[in-house]
Order: sequence, then C-alpha cells, then structure tokens
Amino acid sequence: MPWCEQCDVDLEAEELTEEGTCPTCGSEPLAHRKQPWWFKFLAVATVIYLGYRAFQGITWVVHHV
Repeated sequence: MPWCEQCDVDLEAEELTEEGTCPTCGSEPLAHRKQPWWFKFLAVATVIYLGYRAFQGITWVVHHV
C-alpha cells in the first residue's frame, strides 16, 4: 500500500494520480511505511527473551530427567 511521507497517510492505488503521485501534495509516495525504531527494538528484545526462556527450559529438562 503506498504511503505519502509528507501527508503521513496511506493511499489506495486508485487514489494516486495518473503520474503515480499523491493527489494532495503531488509528491512520490513510498512503497510502504517504514517501521518505527521502537518496533524493531521490541522485536529484538522479544527474540532475546524467548531464546533465554527456551534455554532455561532445556536446561531444566536436562537436569530433571
């Protein structure tokens, strides 16, 4: 879904002009919106946490079996 960075809106393909620009400001829309830095940080932190918990679970099973 195209995204206009200047207007900060998502655009439908049929909303674009014939030239493929934003109908409001006339700028070239991006192919997709960039992910915010905090979303990337949250994803990395979640992977690290779940990896640590998996390690704890595996070591618990090894010691109790």
